[in-house]
Amino acid sequence: MLSVVVPLATAAAGLTYATAYEVRAFTLREVTVPVLPKGSAPLRVLHLSDTHMTPGQHKKQQWLRSLASLEPDLVINTGDNLAHLDAVPSVLAAYGDLLDLPGAFVFGSNDYFSPKLKNPARYLLPTTGASEKHLRRTKDLPFEELRAAFTQRGWTDLTNRHASLEVAGHRLSFVGVDDPHLGYDQLDDEPADTSADLAIGVAHAPYLRVLDRWNSLGYPLIMAGHTHGGQLCLPFFGALVTNCDLDRKRAKGLHTHQVVGHDPSWLHVSAGLGTSPFTPVRFACRPEATLLTLTEIDSPGSR
Repeated sequence: MLSVVVPLATAAAGLTYATAYEVRAFTLREVTVPVLPKGSAPLRVLHLSDTHMTPGQHKKQQWLRSLASLEPDLVINTGDNLAHLDAVPSVLAAYGDLLDLPGAFVFGSNDYFSPKLKNPARYLLPTTGASEKHLRRTKDLPFEELRAAFTQRGWTDLTNRHASLEVAGHRLSFVGVDDPHLGYDQLDDEPADTSADLAIGVAHAPYLRVLDRWNSLGYPLIMAGHTHGGQLCLPFFGALVTNCDLDRKRAKGLHTHQVVGHDPSWLHVSAGLGTSPFTPVRFACRPEATLLTLTEIDSPGSR
């Protein structure tokens, strides 16, 4: 009897921890990325992703508002802001003063489509992107309202487009795509702007076709979200899945990506801040935002 009770009690304790504590244990990660030209002053970039906001998530909103005290130079938002039809005001209130800073954004599938109840075991299965059933759904979330609010506050929309920004004395060049998980990405062959201090690629989902293209075009830094860091991780093993074709070892954090014959790009994948309302659980993978300090290439390496 004991052989049955102990595993069940352990599983119950783990589920309680994951749903009652860790899913709200918001964490600020910090990394240093040596990617700017020699002699450049550091640049502080706040990476937000996968907020999956609902109006009642007051603790998450309060924590997000507190991030303005970090005084980053730039905010990069890699999508999946919404998880409710009425969440736009909550998102805007949560981002608060961050919207007054230079920023750039792309959308993810959960900015377009409201969450649906699914078999949670499906999350553990391999995926190549949106199914035909998903693609036939009507976009029912107020993404255009969110887009208008972001752009009116000064954030730059990178949905399948290029842009440039002057940030804290640095000229930054960007390329962005609509969500690759939905197949909405429109990749082009325009090389990275080598006259800029830094060229950055921004996507919601870090599919290899996007990473390969941007690395081959010379983008030194690529930023993405979508994976939730695996959401369910095991100690000493890490993420079980990434919900795309990126390998598990790069489900979150700072890594590199390299196509043969090209210099490596830095790749930062955010584990994100939220979950689907129907699977409000995280284990060994706390919800996070990340403050990246970009430094000159010859400075000490990342941490």
